[in-house]
Amino acid sequence: MYFDVYYLVLVVPTLILSLWAQILVKSTFAKYSRIPSSRHITGQETAAVLMRANHIAHVAIEPVGGSLTDHYDPGARVLRLSQPVYRQSSIAAVGIAAHETGHAIQHALSYGPLILRSTLVPVANVGSSLGPWLAVAGIFFSFPLLLNLGIFLFGGAVLFYVITLPVEFNASARAISLLRANRILSEEELRGVKKVLTAAALTYVASALTALMSFLRLILIARGRRR
Repeated sequence: MYFDVYYLVLVVPTLILSLWAQILVKSTFAKYSRIPSSRHITGQETAAVLMRANHIAHVAIEPVGGSLTDHYDPGARVLRLSQPVYRQSSIAAVGIAAHETGHAIQHALSYGPLILRSTLVPVANVGSSLGPWLAVAGIFFSFPLLLNLGIFLFGGAVLFYVITLPVEFNASARAISLLRANRILSEEELRGVKKVLTAAALTYVASALTALMSFLRLILIARGRRR
């Protein structure tokens, strides 16, 4: 009976970190969603103000279903905010709207890591869904070419997760700077925003670590099979 020690030692700790990060971001968002901003400005209004201040036109701001589903779509040039963010004027809503606006600004400025991440989306989709299965099939059937192909494809997905980190960190830094420069939130309120965005950033760190450790696991298994 095969016991996968690499999965236990490398991947399981990152999965636990991911679970903790998800719990943290939800609880932090819930906490600061109950605290209204002093200017009573909604997430949608925040995004509109910040885009005007940065001379960004032709980017639509639309509501989207779900919670914590906020994202900027560079292909469609649409900033989509979840209902709790779009309509509410809480500190959390303002902070997340500013963060997503940061992505729109990155796009307008042709921020390198964002452009690279957008280019890697098809590779990441194929690599994350198909790569591990090909690698496992290559191991099971003792087919080195299939194993190497699976590892190569999954490597593209791992690169996507790693490139996501500077993109997200930069968007959060821009959000804090923009909210301060445009006097949308006070310094005390910005401390709350930082906690929300830091919790959200931790989910990206956990995802990147999980991908990296899963990639390392496949490489170590492959090396063991080649001996």
